[in-house]
Amino acid sequence: MSRSATIATTESRFSHRLETLQELARDVLAHAGKQGASACEVDVSDGFGQSVTVRCAEIETIEYNRDKSLAVTVYLGQRKGHASTSDFSPNALRETVDAALNIARFTAADPCAGLPDAELLAVDTRHLPDLDLYHPWLLSVEAAVDLARRCEQAAFAVSPKISNSEGATLSIQEGQFVSANSLGFMGGYPTSRHYLACSVIAGKDQNMQRDDWYSTARDPLAIGSPESIGEHAARRALSRLGARKIKTCRVPVLFEAPLASSLIGNFVHAASGGSLYRKTSFLVDSLGKRVFSKRVQISERPHLQRGLASSYFDSDGVLTHDREVLVDGRLQGYFLSAYSARKLGMQTTGNAGGCHNLIVHPGKRDLQGLLKKMRRGLLVTELLGHGVNYVTGDYSRGAAGFWVDKGEIAHPVEGITIAGNLRDMFRNVAAVGNDVLVRGSKQVGSILIEQMRVAGD
Repeated sequence: MSRSATIATTESRFSHRLETLQELARDVLAHAGKQGASACEVDVSDGFGQSVTVRCAEIETIEYNRDKSLAVTVYLGQRKGHASTSDFSPNALRETVDAALNIARFTAADPCAGLPDAELLAVDTRHLPDLDLYHPWLLSVEAAVDLARRCEQAAFAVSPKISNSEGATLSIQEGQFVSANSLGFMGGYPTSRHYLACSVIAGKDQNMQRDDWYSTARDPLAIGSPESIGEHAARRALSRLGARKIKTCRVPVLFEAPLASSLIGNFVHAASGGSLYRKTSFLVDSLGKRVFSKRVQISERPHLQRGLASSYFDSDGVLTHDREVLVDGRLQGYFLSAYSARKLGMQTTGNAGGCHNLIVHPGKRDLQGLLKKMRRGLLVTELLGHGVNYVTGDYSRGAAGFWVDKGEIAHPVEGITIAGNLRDMFRNVAAVGNDVLVRGSKQVGSILIEQMRVAGD
């Protein structure tokens, strides 16, 4: 069964034309102005999704959703009100605006509330490249089931030790949106994101292990083949059989690429405006200071074609731009929205809603090369729990993975905890791998930390 995408227009995929969403946004802005709002912003979206899950060759679930929403924020000076609706009728839109205004009337004034400065808005993006974010996947339920079955069958075919399955899932997600405000900004476009995943169980009785693998992309042609995803999930599960604890020690720890992105996520959270102005981050007042090893360089590239976090503008409507976040480990910029920037007495960085394609510059070594550099320590392939204290930087997570000796994997490990402090962990990054995995807003290879405490027996 072909995985190729069939050419389709947005009109044939969504409930409303993009121009209709633009008209709805204009109507909301106009009504808010007539009712006395000093400023207004509105977001209108329309989308749908389809997913199927196959387990042990049988169809387990078939889901289809079609969603639409309109959210409006109004300002009465520096008093703010917000309301939303899924009803696009003229009467419902007027009632939604009126509800937001009523909330604003009873809300305390916030000196930092309001729209971004007009000169920062993405009022003209014609000079920017086409981001190429919309690739419809015209796949029937039967074809989707076939791909999921092929994925799961490939996993079972790897070894008779693959004893069970948690299922293979294929998901199609497509949507379009329009954002606008009373300063003249209006922008929006269609997007897509699809994935194929498989999770299987190896072994039996008391010796059972599970693992999974998935591939996601804007364009279905960029998703891995069903067979490669299923086989990889199976081999990962098999490699964990016979896992055991190790003695408590302090050793280098290598975070596999899928988990290394969570470390970068910890950094983004700590360097984000909300954490900074609330003083709930260990990175308060760190601008211009070295917060990572000199080996670490991080760039933000919002305009990558087909990027999973690409966007012309952020949730405030502020124009996004390329920038260097870390240079030789020194923090060059925070992640700020218009509101958090005002709270800090700074200027927005165009990060309302999150980061846009953070790229951690890769080193020269692949995963095997990093194992050899580490010599002896722990390769982490799974993290459990949420033991991160962003105020102090203390980090403690349940983990599983592999013990490494003489640069080679010796045996699988489970039932352990890894602990350290993010401040020290970031400064003690010994290497970043070139095994970059793109699954979301962070693009990073495996990360080797010089030393952490590993708690076992």
